[in-house]
Amino acid sequence: MVDETKPPSTFVINNLIRFLGFLLIFALLLFGSAGTFAYWQVWTFLIAFGLAVAIFMLYGIRRDPNLLLERSRKARNVKHWDAVILNIYTVFLVSLMILAPLDGGRFHWSKVPLWVNLLGLGLMIPSFGLLMWVTATNTYLSRYVRIQDDRGHKVITSGPYHFVRHPMYASNILFFPSIPLLLGSWWAMIPAFMIMGLFTLRTYLEDQTLQVELPGYKEYAQKIRYRLVPGIW
Repeated sequence: MVDETKPPSTFVINNLIRFLGFLLIFALLLFGSAGTFAYWQVWTFLIAFGLAVAIFMLYGIRRDPNLLLERSRKARNVKHWDAVILNIYTVFLVSLMILAPLDGGRFHWSKVPLWVNLLGLGLMIPSFGLLMWVTATNTYLSRYVRIQDDRGHKVITSGPYHFVRHPMYASNILFFPSIPLLLGSWWAMIPAFMIMGLFTLRTYLEDQTLQVELPGYKEYAQKIRYRLVPGIW
């Protein structure tokens, strides 16, 4: 078990390596597809994304290392349909990371004004803010859909969960269209919308799972009616 007050150094180092690895992969995909480093939108995205993930990791290391452990391991009792959804998501994400710089940085198929780039950056801010609010509220924030009976999984009703039942997915759905807007590609909105649809489906399926398998969640769902957007769905 990971000590909640002082995680071992190997745990910290492994998470740091994983974080830097993700940033490197994103940088290779983005700059490689763009064919240039003179692409301020990519630099802006990498800095913003890197800062957000660094803050997330710092919070986990200092305040909730068990959350980082949960999100960094291959968990058991993962739903089969969720593994399928995550594989499809990976394909769409890589497509987004290749298509956006091909368009916005190399071939310039789209004519995207500066204010749209800034709008994309602006959308990332509330997305990251909501992500940190969720992180600080819910220690059971797994990468996978599963009932964490090994961690004493229980229903979270405070913070953003007082307004919607799946604020993490709301953050994701806000984040992904911001990428093609910032990088200057209308064509890359296609995989972004695909990801949004995929996470909407995942929200529905996870919600059904929790209502059946997590004690107290069905009663919570009757009280908090909306899954992603208050007053809509």
